[in-house]
Amino acid sequence: MSIRVYNTLTRTKEEFQTIAPGKVGIYLCGPTVYKESHIGHMVGPVIFDTIKRYLAYNRFEVTWVVNITDVDDKLIAQSQQRGIPMSQVATEMTMDYCANLMALGVDQITHMPKATEHIKEIIEFIQRLIEKDYAYESAGDVFFDVRKDSEYGKLSNRRPEEQAGMGGEAASKKRAPGDFALWKEAKPSEPAWQSPWGPGRPGWHIECSAMSHKVLGNSFDIHGGGLDLIFPHHENEVAQSECCHDVPMARYWMHNGLLRSGEAGKVGGRATAEENTADGLEHTATEKMSRSKGAGGLRGLIDRQGGERIRFFLLRTHYRSTIVFSEDRVAEAGGALEKFYLFFERYQRVTGQSFYLDPNHSSNASQRLRDHDGSYTGDSELRENVCELKSEFLRKMDDDFNTGAAMSDLFQLLTALNKFADENRLEDKQPADEPLEAFCQGVETLRELAHLLGLFVTPPVRAVGESDQEATNALVNLLINLRSEARTNKNFDTADQIRDSLGDIGIILEDRQGSTEWRTQ
Repeated sequence: MSIRVYNTLTRTKEEFQTIAPGKVGIYLCGPTVYKESHIGHMVGPVIFDTIKRYLAYNRFEVTWVVNITDVDDKLIAQSQQRGIPMSQVATEMTMDYCANLMALGVDQITHMPKATEHIKEIIEFIQRLIEKDYAYESAGDVFFDVRKDSEYGKLSNRRPEEQAGMGGEAASKKRAPGDFALWKEAKPSEPAWQSPWGPGRPGWHIECSAMSHKVLGNSFDIHGGGLDLIFPHHENEVAQSECCHDVPMARYWMHNGLLRSGEAGKVGGRATAEENTADGLEHTATEKMSRSKGAGGLRGLIDRQGGERIRFFLLRTHYRSTIVFSEDRVAEAGGALEKFYLFFERYQRVTGQSFYLDPNHSSNASQRLRDHDGSYTGDSELRENVCELKSEFLRKMDDDFNTGAAMSDLFQLLTALNKFADENRLEDKQPADEPLEAFCQGVETLRELAHLLGLFVTPPVRAVGESDQEATNALVNLLINLRSEARTNKNFDTADQIRDSLGDIGIILEDRQGSTEWRTQ
């Protein structure tokens, strides 16, 4: 079965065919970094981290971009309220965002461009739209003329006059209320960049069009984001990009459902899969869960529940469905995961090896099982059961990345392996070789499928305060890379802020020729 993807643009599931054979370009709208992350900011990254894993498993070369909006009205307001530069606010909140991503096992992002480091590309993009008569300058601002785009509204099925317009002085500069800002004239004391239209800063929508074009080109395969971004943000991205380049911006538009608060429900097994399978956008709530609705405190939630519980909680629902959030539900997800953790302890008792011994482990046995070539050795009943469950798991993932349904096969595989271990008394001191080999091959398949979901890659963090050196190393190296990118782009304030912030928590950076090393005080 080929992969099929639900496309918001066509409102249908379509066979997944890439622009360039064997390669996939994905752009996911990232956060505006003015305050600490909440759990809603993790939904898209966890989903697309899993999608990238699955596409790579299917031998695609995937480039995944998540942008950072580090200039915006909200950032400016925070800067003024706190009495610190906007760049410092952005750096602090970007570090918080990255730390939360790492805690939830999101480590597949290829590029994380920032708006302030792409001002040149944004200005050039706007100039091109003006030259093609899709945009106009008005007293220091530049607006996109929605009436010039005959296809405006095709993504959201909304008319140009429904475009939310700015009030006040900006409204008086427009030709029509639905026109939206590409460039904003700077007010006194606001951050500003020089442009052909005077000092100012980019509008929100143009940032994503310019950054996706810079990294992925005129047209790419998948554009993702939350359902709340379809209008006006993604509609405006489509208009800007397609009017500028005369080709479709993205082949597939994928939108995840949003969070809402609610009471706890059943987790795991076949019932969960059936309850959470989405057939269309009509099943997805239109109201998102924001800080004002109780979605704050992500770092505390991670400390209390652990990142893997939260990742599992988010993936147990089909990505287009509403996610009903409460901490009780996250804790219940942890109870379901405990069944796997107990099994991993059993596996270690049986084999003398850790399930986590080699997170990237791949064996010929699992590949032979995947190909169904009959070379799987050992118990025929277990072989057929494992083979069938793996096939079902992959079929559900092929069907619009249905992680909620696929998880039911993981639970059934776990049950089958526990049953086989009981029947063959594998915890005896000297289990027979043939059943033991069949058991290990089944566990290999369990590991393989779980890793596609980003689960059970590293041992869980069991309690607040336990160190996870591997995650720490990865996070510090990520921040070093962000600092290196900032220095390359001559954004020395950001680079210095990263260095100083790490120093505040006892991590010292040492710049050497061609590399940067780090150590603790």
